[in-house]
Amino acid sequence: MTTRPVLLVTGLKAYYRTKYFGIEREVRAVDGIDFEVQPNEIYGLAGESSSGKTTLIKTIAAALKPPLEVVAGKVDFAFAPDILNLSHDELSLLRWRHLSYIVQGSMSVFNPVRRIEESFVDFASRHIDLPRAEFNLMVKKQLGRVKLDPSVLRAYPHELSGGMRQRVTIALATICRPDFIIADEPTTALDVIVQKNVLDMIREIQREMGSSVLLVTHDLGVHSYLADRLGIMYAGRIVEEGPTHELFRNPQHPYTAHLVSSLPRIGDAAQRKGLEGSPPNLAAPPSGCRFHPRCPLAKDLCHREVPVMVQVGPGHRAACFALTQ
Repeated sequence: MTTRPVLLVTGLKAYYRTKYFGIEREVRAVDGIDFEVQPNEIYGLAGESSSGKTTLIKTIAAALKPPLEVVAGKVDFAFAPDILNLSHDELSLLRWRHLSYIVQGSMSVFNPVRRIEESFVDFASRHIDLPRAEFNLMVKKQLGRVKLDPSVLRAYPHELSGGMRQRVTIALATICRPDFIIADEPTTALDVIVQKNVLDMIREIQREMGSSVLLVTHDLGVHSYLADRLGIMYAGRIVEEGPTHELFRNPQHPYTAHLVSSLPRIGDAAQRKGLEGSPPNLAAPPSGCRFHPRCPLAKDLCHREVPVMVQVGPGHRAACFALTQ
């Protein structure tokens, strides 16, 4: 029996459109993306800066503000079909209860002049119908799950370390036991020991609640540790997708192969060669395959036509003409 995905993204295009002095400009940050996330799955999304990861998760969360607009496609959650067409009030009822967000940079979550306990009230109390005393007890238990003392509730954000704030953010994002969690660079600016603790907490809580997670980070080491499946983004498109261990063992797209080969390995002191060139300008992307200006395997066909995703193994697909020629 086929499992219904928690998230299904179909033909999604989201562009930044501006107009200055009569000149129109269009940045194609997300330009034709299809993927899905299954129940109880951690789906990783990787790619270098300017690949469109942040725009994609903003669109998935229906957090659209001009000049960003959806040009085509659909985003369907199991709990909210066609989320892009919901009203503001409908979205407010969904957020935190069904769809939550672990944001990049924990200081941006909290009001700097309000204590931590007030943030829990602001975000979660409307979704948890309990008397205040019982709600407070629930919050303290939630903090205990991320190894924090209840005393942090009386603290202001600046009084906590980066690791403590990140754990509070995880507690806040999961207290309503959401169906789907977007984790945007959840370990940025944390040292490696704290990073591991934070990742372990995300996985432990995700398994306990049965939630699905969209994990977004450029750090392939984080993905190898946490993600069940991995999608590789380049210039607004997903170029390869598959089980995480398979992508590391047998990358099929030249860009994925470069990312994997650039990872340091214990005992290997060989110098890693960087990828020549830079990501394309998405206001004027190259024709055909967007990776062809930097690709060592590029042929004339790559300049003219856009490769489609093809199956290269069980649950493994990639978009490259070298796979079909």
